[in-house]
Amino acid sequence: MEARTCIAIGLLLFSFHLAGRASGNIDFPKAQDVTWSSYNFKTLLSWGPKPTDYSYTVEFYGVGKDRERNPHCIRTKNTDCDLTRMLTDLKETYYADVLSEPERGATSDIVEFPHTRSEQFCPYKDTLIGRPDFKIDVDKVKNKIVLYIKDPISAIYEGGRLLNMRDIFKDDLKYRVTYRKAGSTGKKVQLTDRSQMELDAEGGESYCFSVQAFLPSRSLGKQLGEMSRTQCSPKEHKSIFEEYGLGVIVGAILVLTVLVIMVVALIVVCCRRRRAAARSEKEDVLRSPA
Repeated sequence: MEARTCIAIGLLLFSFHLAGRASGNIDFPKAQDVTWSSYNFKTLLSWGPKPTDYSYTVEFYGVGKDRERNPHCIRTKNTDCDLTRMLTDLKETYYADVLSEPERGATSDIVEFPHTRSEQFCPYKDTLIGRPDFKIDVDKVKNKIVLYIKDPISAIYEGGRLLNMRDIFKDDLKYRVTYRKAGSTGKKVQLTDRSQMELDAEGGESYCFSVQAFLPSRSLGKQLGEMSRTQCSPKEHKSIFEEYGLGVIVGAILVLTVLVIMVVALIVVCCRRRRAAARSEKEDVLRSPA
């Protein structure tokens, strides 16, 4: 009796499932791990898993604002959406919903599709500032080193050109410069408000620098941008050990020592042969009859 009841219930549930599929009332899986990622204001929303018989639609909105959609992220099979050009107010706080919907061309009677909401995101406060480039100029007369920092380029277009970080952050953008003497492990840090910085330097010494953007208005964990590559100023006068290295110098000394020993040995051998030849000649003269 119990077995028959279980079979009947199973068949009933299966028929409900088929009826729901026929009418388009399918419970689509919710998006997972909805995450913002932004580098120099190039902003992507990503999630998972890869859809099979359904699709995703992305809606985004500022606090208290109407919902908007990116035309490229409606009923898409992708698991990411580029919202760079859609987030026009860089200081606005945004949220996004990823809806699970039928595939393109399919219909459904579901009134509200399953959706997953993102964490909040503010481009101005959250985008990662990429590594800046810079040039080093040495003023030998004043014993100064001048850094010329190039503001990183953003992904934001305005007036037909890409804005740089100074255009966007203005006086809020500073640079954190870490430097040391070449060959030393002791580091110093200095902040500058501008894209140019001047440092005192010992005459002829080489200094190594790395630079990163610094935004004091941000929360503590997001104030620093990506660290630049390390660059060193040229050294005016190098000692023989710095120029060639200890190994090369020791090798050269050994070679010279061996050459000197060989030359001395050759001279000694030649002198001995000459003396022996002179002695032999003298003995021959004494033996010869008068």
